[in-house]
Amino acid sequence: MRHRFVVFGLLAFVVALNLSLAAPDITAAQDADMVFNRISSIPAFLNTDIESETVAEIVAATPDGNTLIYTDALTGSIGFVDITDPTAPAALGAMDMGGEPTSVGVLGELAYAVVDTSESYTEPSGTLFLINVAEQAIVSEFDLGGQPDSVAISPDGAYVAIVIENERDEELGDGAPPQLPGGTLVIFNTADQSLRFVDLTGIADLFPEDPEPEFVDINSQNLAVVTLQENNYIVLVDLASGEVTNSFSAGSVDLEQIDTAEDDVITLNSSLAGIAREPDAVAWISDSMFATADEGDLFGGSRGFTIFNTDGEIVYDAGNTVEHIAARLGHYPEARSENKGTEPEGAEFGAYASGSYLFVGTERASLVLVYRIDDPSAPEFIQALPAGVGPEGLLAIPSRELLVVASETDFPGGIRSIVSIYQLQEGPANYPTIESADNEDGTPITWGALSGLAADPMDAGTAYTIRDSFYGSSNVYVVDVSGAPAVITGEIFLMDSNGALAAVAPEQVNEDGTVNLDAEGITVRAGGGFWIASEGGGDFGSEENPVTSLNLLVGVAEDGTIDAVVSLPDDVNERQRRWGFEGVASTGEAGSEVLYVAFQREFQNDLAGHVRIGRYDVAAGTWSFYYYPLDTAATGWIGLSEITTIDDETFLVVERDNQADVTAAVKAIYQFSVAGLEPLAEGDFPILEKTLVHDLLPDMASTGGAVIEKVEGFTVLADGTAAFVTDNDGVDDSNGETQFMRIDLMLGE
Repeated sequence: MRHRFVVFGLLAFVVALNLSLAAPDITAAQDADMVFNRISSIPAFLNTDIESETVAEIVAATPDGNTLIYTDALTGSIGFVDITDPTAPAALGAMDMGGEPTSVGVLGELAYAVVDTSESYTEPSGTLFLINVAEQAIVSEFDLGGQPDSVAISPDGAYVAIVIENERDEELGDGAPPQLPGGTLVIFNTADQSLRFVDLTGIADLFPEDPEPEFVDINSQNLAVVTLQENNYIVLVDLASGEVTNSFSAGSVDLEQIDTAEDDVITLNSSLAGIAREPDAVAWISDSMFATADEGDLFGGSRGFTIFNTDGEIVYDAGNTVEHIAARLGHYPEARSENKGTEPEGAEFGAYASGSYLFVGTERASLVLVYRIDDPSAPEFIQALPAGVGPEGLLAIPSRELLVVASETDFPGGIRSIVSIYQLQEGPANYPTIESADNEDGTPITWGALSGLAADPMDAGTAYTIRDSFYGSSNVYVVDVSGAPAVITGEIFLMDSNGALAAVAPEQVNEDGTVNLDAEGITVRAGGGFWIASEGGGDFGSEENPVTSLNLLVGVAEDGTIDAVVSLPDDVNERQRRWGFEGVASTGEAGSEVLYVAFQREFQNDLAGHVRIGRYDVAAGTWSFYYYPLDTAATGWIGLSEITTIDDETFLVVERDNQADVTAAVKAIYQFSVAGLEPLAEGDFPILEKTLVHDLLPDMASTGGAVIEKVEGFTVLADGTAAFVTDNDGVDDSNGETQFMRIDLMLGE
């Protein structure tokens, strides 16, 4: 039978790491009575075609909140979506606009869309189009005299404010201003459809001759706030008179406990001083205060948001909290550490029946942070919402208790540009499903790219997971799975203290003794500690993709010391393809332990459509193999990504395709038995028979978001329930979303 034992000394070791096991504040915030939960998403390509790259960027809604209109600069169109039933959004088609739409707003039955028609940076041009939404027809158009960016419509409907950015060429010289012509603000009077131009030159301290306005919003007094991002300045304009009533620098911030080094490890131990805020989006939260999303640009990233009053005084500054929230949720983009971190870019405010909320969108973390604004000097963080890749447009629809987010980045064949819909409802929040606790210094335990998952055989409330080679060092995470969300409470750093790994794979040992495995599978080891399956890199015999590492089984003691390293036989290594070890399972007791390893895809010259299940007898030091029959794929490929023990002869595997979103077809748990089958070291391996146990697609679709490609970890907990976790690829070409889900299996029924 499956061994049951305690991982001796593990909890004591975690305490020795000086980690706080207390649940973080983010969890407590989720207990608020009302939260936003994602209820649906729709990919932008449904308004064009699945083969086209699309961009859902800025989004607006009709007054009844039933129709969405979004800009798609890549296809040069305006898209329409019916959300009469917000749980089932429907594509209504798209209009070709003859240029690049950059923003849109709606007043009554008309949409006000601005389109960039510039021939070059030095010859900018653009047009304002008035569009009948119901008929999807242009009513009239107006020459704007430059390249438009943001649009805002006054609450009373009297004015449309249009930012004319006349953006700079970032490839010209060092990319810095001045690069004329400078930008301006256009006021469109809706009553007589006339245009007025507000000169913004000579105002900012930086590059005063070249203002680059980025975003505009209007309060109930018809006062417009305009951000000049590259100038690091804010301008207030009275729309009735067209006069600038105030202007001031956005100032700078000092940041502590952030990551500024792109070294393949998230370490929140750096600082920055005097970093210009360079605000992007701006949103009024009252007639006297507004919030800016401080993306940064020329001078780095200020990585937060700020609340100002109309006198230019700072009411609140977010400091490093946006970065820490992203890191706690596994959404921190390590590949952007030297640049602008999470890049807060979007800001939106909504006064709902249950309270007023500020929404801050982070472009690189693909999160929307939700704050309750009862006291503007102390916004209360409520929750973080998962968006598509690169959330750009945020739209509050309080009349329908909805929030809409348009995410602009599109990966055909992967996660697509989507419009996501969230509803304000009674809690709890359905995201995150996994997060981390704090280190002793108050920073969150950092994580991402989770792969394998293993249950503690004696404690149903504890599991272990690992991260793959996206990061430059390897560790085991201790996870409290007793509640929702699951909480990473500690980490065990893997160390090659006695040179066991260096003797076999010196290239995978770092100078400080930490290791860089491509850890894809983990199982609790008979007698204590872990076995980790490390996937090899490269294809044997290939010049284009040569072998960089071999598939390895790595034995790890309870304190993280590597004490055993096992490689495949030479004749198997000579068949290597890069899709190797993906999971490992343990059977037997200490001294008679046998490991079973799932290969992801066929090795060279293996039986087509069949992938190896390796059997390694630890005491004898011998390998033998079975063949597992894979499903067939209509799109992409199918492989294994995990193996879990039920008993000494029965196993569960995760079989999945490499597709995401609407093209995902296979994400499933299968069962097989090795009873009565004799594995072979070579030749025609016996073929296993598999039985479908659980289709994961309905579970993954229930999140309201796009189906995530990589179901990487799966385990059966000590109480018999099961859990799986997805890999977010370290937030690289990914929205950073990780789903950790508990499911009930009907084994043997």
